[in-house]
Amino acid sequence: MSAPEPALSVVVPAYDEAEVLPEFTRRLRPVLDGLDAAGLGGYEVLVVDDGSSDATPVVLTRLRREWPQLRVVRLRANSGHQAALSAGLARARAREAVVTMDADLQDPPEVLPALLAAGRGHDVVYAVREDRSVDSRLKRLTAAGFYRLVSRLGGRAPEQAGDFRYTSRVVVDTVLQLPEAHRVLRLVIPDLGFDSTTVGYARQARGAGRTKYPLTRMVRLSLDAITGSSTAPLRLASFFGLGGAVLTSLLLLYALVSFAVGRTVPGWTSTLAVVAGVGTLQLLCLGVLGEYVGRLYVQAQNRPTYLVASDSLEDRGQTRT
Repeated sequence: MSAPEPALSVVVPAYDEAEVLPEFTRRLRPVLDGLDAAGLGGYEVLVVDDGSSDATPVVLTRLRREWPQLRVVRLRANSGHQAALSAGLARARAREAVVTMDADLQDPPEVLPALLAAGRGHDVVYAVREDRSVDSRLKRLTAAGFYRLVSRLGGRAPEQAGDFRYTSRVVVDTVLQLPEAHRVLRLVIPDLGFDSTTVGYARQARGAGRTKYPLTRMVRLSLDAITGSSTAPLRLASFFGLGGAVLTSLLLLYALVSFAVGRTVPGWTSTLAVVAGVGTLQLLCLGVLGEYVGRLYVQAQNRPTYLVASDSLEDRGQTRT
C-alpha cells in the first residue's frame, strides 16, 4: 500500500553531517509540525545521504524512528551537492511544492513559514542572504564576484541566492525533464522563467562540523555553473582571438615602419612580452574550449549522475506513487 502524498517535501542533501543532524531536526520539526497543524496538508523531510563516510547513516536511522515524516535516501557514492539535490527532487512525493535547504543550519529552518507564505502567489521563492557577516571576508568576496560574473554573462539568478528555495510542483517536474548532466540548480531554475520572488534572511553560523565546500569545490561549482548556463566564455575566446589579430597587425605595421626609417633597435624584452602574452591567451582559450568539450563528452557518455542505494520509504514496503 502506497503512502499518501504530502503537500510539501523538504529536500536536504547531507554529506558527513552526523554532528549537526540532531540539532537540525530538533529545530526543523516544530516548524513543520506547526505549519501542518495550521493546515499545510502533510509533509515529508527527505534527507539525501550523499555517500557519507561518518556516522550520518546511523544518526539518520535513529532520528527516523523518532520522526515518522523523516525519509532517508542513501546514494551509493558521494556524487556531489547538486547531484544529491537532483536525487531529492526526483524522489520527492509532494503534490504541491518542494523546499530545498542544507543541513548545516546556515539556512535557518525558521525561515520556512515566510517561504511558504510567499509561495502562495509564486512558483519560485528564493531565500536571499541579506546578512553574511558570519562568513569569512574571502567567502563574501568570492561569492559577490561569482554572482556579478554570472549576471554579466546573462544569468538570471538573484544575487546571494543559493539552494535554499521554494519551488512549486510544476517547476520540479520541469527541472526533472531537463536532459543535461551536472546541472547547477541555482542557475537552471531562474533560467526557466517561472514567476518568482525573494525572501531575505540572515545567514547563520554552521551548527557543527566543517564546511563541505572548500575552495577547490567552489571553483568546480563555479565552472559548472558558468559553462552550463552560458556560451559567453566561448564568445570571449573569439574576442581574444580577434584582439590578438588586431594587436599583431599593429605590431607588424610598427615593425615595418621602423625598418623603413632605419629606427629598429634589437631587443628581447618586447619580444618576450608579446610571445608570453599571446601564449597566455591561447592557453586561456584552449582551457575555455576544453571545459565545453568536457561537458559534451560527459553528456555523450549518458552516465547517471547518482545511483540510489536505498530509500527508507521503499524499505517499509511502500512505493512511490
